Amino acid sequence: MMAPTEILAEQHFDTMKRFLEPMGIPIALLTGSTKAAEKRAVKAALADGSVQLCIGTHALLTEDVAFSALGLVITDEQHRFGVAQRAKLADKSRNAHVLVMSATPIPRTLSLIIYGDLQLSVIDELPPGRQPIDTFVISGAKRERALGFLRGLLDQGRQAYIICPLIEMGEVDTGLRPAREYADFLSEKDLKGYRLSLLHGKMKAADKDSIMRSFSRGEIQVLVSTTVVEVGVDVPNATVIMIENAERFGLSQLHQLRGRVGRGKEKSYCILVSDAKGETAKGRLSMMKQTGDGFKLAEYDLKSRGPGDFFGYRQHGLPELKIADLSDNMDTMKQARECAESILERDPELSLPEHAALGHLAKAMLEAVGTRPN
Repeated sequence: MMAPTEILAEQHFDTMKRFLEPMGIPIALLTGSTKAAEKRAVKAALADGSVQLCIGTHALLTEDVAFSALGLVITDEQHRFGVAQRAKLADKSRNAHVLVMSATPIPRTLSLIIYGDLQLSVIDELPPGRQPIDTFVISGAKRERALGFLRGLLDQGRQAYIICPLIEMGEVDTGLRPAREYADFLSEKDLKGYRLSLLHGKMKAADKDSIMRSFSRGEIQVLVSTTVVEVGVDVPNATVIMIENAERFGLSQLHQLRGRVGRGKEKSYCILVSDAKGETAKGRLSMMKQTGDGFKLAEYDLKSRGPGDFFGYRQHGLPELKIADLSDNMDTMKQARECAESILERDPELSLPEHAALGHLAKAMLEAVGTRPN
């Protein structure tokens, strides 16, 4: 089972250990930080089959990781990995079952193309005991009031995220609130006396992991961050997230960020701060306030922003469509998918004479993205 970050891999390891160890199923953890001697032991156990489940990061992809009988490959937060990376893990088996997971809601229309070769399952309900997250849209004029609300939750022992679109101010003042300067400002003004830390994507991986672990343990009360926290952070005690310049994010990304809170039994809140004047931007933020359904938000985002700007569109390895348009040609693409399924049902190897050219093109396409054609 492969996860994009060490902290997420460790969370999965702890969870699966609780499930499987009482049943006598041996599991292991393999990440970049695993000590050399332990790495050798884990790799040997995978090769001889004495470890049945290995949770890991990109470390699972190295050439010296071999499995005695790999039967199932699970990739969590699959959009954080390239197509070739996901295929590389599956290629360590003859014909393993493959399960890919993502918390990013994908519009139904887009999922037909992205996941066209997979059976799609959707989990659309909250775990037991979870409460819906209250979402508010405010202008910058109400920021101090919002920070007062945030302080009240901190005083109750809770934790908070504050998200900014930039790491630091560039040469041109864009009116966006940068994380570095904002963290300094808050630590001296509105949140003085609280334990506050900064997190962003340009930090070294070890530094990011260290900060996230401190936040998970409750040693940090407020995490001022860029969107680097959007994936795989489970801190049940964090009950409020405040997102600055919220109009700059896609709805699916806002929904993903909102999902950082509400992970425990306490009531949680999402505060979207925006001074956007445009009706489109205001309409999109209003949708965030109206619904917690990620699929409704994703469909709205796809229609309002267009497929070229849809969050995650390029990350899924989806080729640029030179003729079709996702907004107008979905019926045609559904028919193409059904036609492809029909062909593969009759001729899965594309070995019939009438499918020779199609087979050649399919093989070339798979080789182009680094996937071994079967």
